[in-house]
Amino acid sequence: MKNEIFDFTKISDDCIKCGKCKPVCTIFNINQDETTSPRGFIDLLGAYKRGELELDKNAKDIFESCFLCTNCVEACPNDLPTDMIIEQVRSDIAKKYGIAWYKRAFFWLLRNRTIMDIAAKFGWVFQTCSIKINEAKQSAVARFDLGLPLIKNRALPFAKRISFLNKYAENLDNHGDKKVAIFIGCMANYSYTNIGDSLVEILKELKINAFIPKKQLCCGAPAYFTGDFDTVDYLVKKNIEYFESWIDDVEAIIIPEATCSAMIKIDWEHYLHDQPEWLERAKKIAPKIYMATEYLANKTNLKEILEKKGKKFDELVTYHDPCHAKKMQGIHKEPRTLISKNYVLKEMSDPNRCCGFGGVTMQSEKYHFAVAAGLPKASMIKETKAQIVSAECSACRMQITNSLHQAGVDVVFKNPIELIAEAIK
Repeated sequence: MKNEIFDFTKISDDCIKCGKCKPVCTIFNINQDETTSPRGFIDLLGAYKRGELELDKNAKDIFESCFLCTNCVEACPNDLPTDMIIEQVRSDIAKKYGIAWYKRAFFWLLRNRTIMDIAAKFGWVFQTCSIKINEAKQSAVARFDLGLPLIKNRALPFAKRISFLNKYAENLDNHGDKKVAIFIGCMANYSYTNIGDSLVEILKELKINAFIPKKQLCCGAPAYFTGDFDTVDYLVKKNIEYFESWIDDVEAIIIPEATCSAMIKIDWEHYLHDQPEWLERAKKIAPKIYMATEYLANKTNLKEILEKKGKKFDELVTYHDPCHAKKMQGIHKEPRTLISKNYVLKEMSDPNRCCGFGGVTMQSEKYHFAVAAGLPKASMIKETKAQIVSAECSACRMQITNSLHQAGVDVVFKNPIELIAEAIK
């Protein structure tokens, strides 16, 4: 990754102001404000780097309003990396204004897996006192809002009794010749644990041995999108050192999470662009990173198994393309190919539209933007008349589940890995 990609002035000069980014921009579709359109971001960032714009609270508010959905990058005729330069300026924002205490606490937990395990266990013990759990939808709604508007009438994931990483042995012998590692992601580890259970079942059916690295840490995405580069640095380097101790023993690292996969495969290199030694180490890991459906569709005989042995379901499924899957990794055909073997697949009017998750800041200080972005997606899902909406991303799952709840749409969310496992049981 060349340093020029973070030359804000050059990027600003290269923007031809054609406006193709505006119709696809998630935040611009909400507020119709030119300053928070992609070309507005680029112009302001160029001015900031030239010393013509002070990084005051107004600029901070503007730069934190981007969902980082990368729609603009996909639409831009010059492939300008708007998302990457916003990620960089958020580091400057964090250094100047600090990071809210609850974010710092969350990122500290992400650094400390053992403490996170204990916190999740306490959460599981006490959650029934304060939330109403809906097992079918894998979500919960607070019984009391405690004066906190952010949890009022909001569907959120809940902690499971045992995390995925603590549920299985490190090595699962499925009597096969191949061996893959599973990177599970934090939300699937603690809340949506059926994703990992389903992946284990699929690998068993395929006779592919599984290695579950117990010391894996968060990929760093939540901290990266927030500008906490100290946490990113710690997580990325710890993971790289750990991966290097076993990566030659596995054919691939498969990840049933678009954001985690994109972070490790692509954004680790973006982050390490000015640290050449670590950059080279990250580059050696990247070729072995696969989204789960990408690996299963292209590297195994799962399609044939689903056709010959898989159960057929009448349920209508609609698929949402996570931003970090289709736009960053080009993964969109693979999950559809696998799902359609056993389910009726119905496309929504715009499966590519960002669901509105947007990261930790968007889910906290700017939650009103997340709600505004999510309701159109809920409406699209409703129009399909599907019983199930699927996406290979737990961030999308959390956001879409809440959007469906806010809109009163009765649709269940399942990761494609869960759907596939149900078909081969």
